[in-house]
Amino acid sequence: MGKFLDKLSHAWNAFNEPDQSFRSRFNSFGGSFSTSPSRTRMNFTNERSLIAAMYTRMAIDASSVTMKHVKIDENGRYSETMKSGLNECLTIEANIDQAARQFRMDMVLTMFDKGYIAIVPVETSSDPRGIGPYDIRTLRVGEIVQWYPQHVLVSVYDDRTGRRLEIPVSKRVAAIVENPFYSVMNEPNSTLQRLLHKLSLLDRIDEATGSGKLDMIIQLPYVIKSEARKEQAVERAKDIEVQLKGSTYGIAYTDASEKITQLNRPVENNMLKQIEYLTGLLYGQLGLTEEVFKGTATEEVMLNYFNRTVEPILTAITEAMKRTFLTKTARTQGQSIEVFRDPFKLVSVAHIAEIADKFTRNEIFTANEIRGILGFKPAVDPKADELHNSNMPIAASTPQLAIEAGSNVPEESDDDSDLDELDKILDSAFNGLGLDE
Repeated sequence: MGKFLDKLSHAWNAFNEPDQSFRSRFNSFGGSFSTSPSRTRMNFTNERSLIAAMYTRMAIDASSVTMKHVKIDENGRYSETMKSGLNECLTIEANIDQAARQFRMDMVLTMFDKGYIAIVPVETSSDPRGIGPYDIRTLRVGEIVQWYPQHVLVSVYDDRTGRRLEIPVSKRVAAIVENPFYSVMNEPNSTLQRLLHKLSLLDRIDEATGSGKLDMIIQLPYVIKSEARKEQAVERAKDIEVQLKGSTYGIAYTDASEKITQLNRPVENNMLKQIEYLTGLLYGQLGLTEEVFKGTATEEVMLNYFNRTVEPILTAITEAMKRTFLTKTARTQGQSIEVFRDPFKLVSVAHIAEIADKFTRNEIFTANEIRGILGFKPAVDPKADELHNSNMPIAASTPQLAIEAGSNVPEESDDDSDLDELDKILDSAFNGLGLDE
């Protein structure tokens, strides 16, 4: 009964909040917006075209790879995961608005759209401009507005006011990342910019075609050279326009001697062919295929896509964070920022079974590690955490170890007694034949 009353005394419900106190606190929350002001918004030209879909697909694939603040051994191999604020930002929560994956996607999208990004540590345990070590608590993606020799002017979202502010940040504090495909995507005359220009022209042509204009020429039965004839032609054109607007079905009449030429025919040019050519050229330069976007790519195609497209993006981000957020002493101690991609995401169940058999048989993975990949709980059996081939007997150096391992130790055979019995048989045979030994 006491525990039940204790639960009631500490219980809280959001709908039980008094209206007046809630409204008074609500007014002090700050400015409000209909959409999230911290969300990345691409340029107007990118939002209207297929480029935004390509950006999003590549950003989703890049953000699916996990980044961690880890410790590596002297051979550069992963040793353990660091328990630090930087690792929390990369794996759990980067700031109050973004989880780790959303933050990684924000980095890639902004880098594609702007060409450069600045990963700004907003909250740290101590001043990062000092000499001593510091731990990062929150990270934000900033857009670089101005460049200076030792600093950059960065537009960063401030979660305290709900607005973007332009603040100067040292290049030693913020990790500056350049788009590895800058010459293909962000240069003024790059392939992607030319494709955007062609798409913009095609949009304008489509708007002009669907604007409702008739675009026709009326050939009058007289020569228009004097001002009076010109005024008469203008009046005739207005008369036909009024007839078409006032008619329910858009019908007008003309004189038998007048000839009308319609101009709003379908646009026949090579614009679509140019767009298809530039799209294929862009895909080839970025290492993309249509199968990747449709989700029908094979394992080999996806592997090539990750190696040629996703890997350079992740390497550029991690290298910038390593040299900025990790001091030289930390790097000497083996600290690093690495990416970890699940190699079994694109593998079917049948192939996973074969791979698991080979990996456990060759003592590369333990049984529990394979179970973790498949999403099962670890087995309680201690052998599931040992690297050994289950198809082979366990080698033992002593009979006692062999007995503990469960193998049968052969008993000592009585070889001396067998030899004595054989000697007796031979002796009786020789005596029966009358032969001496």
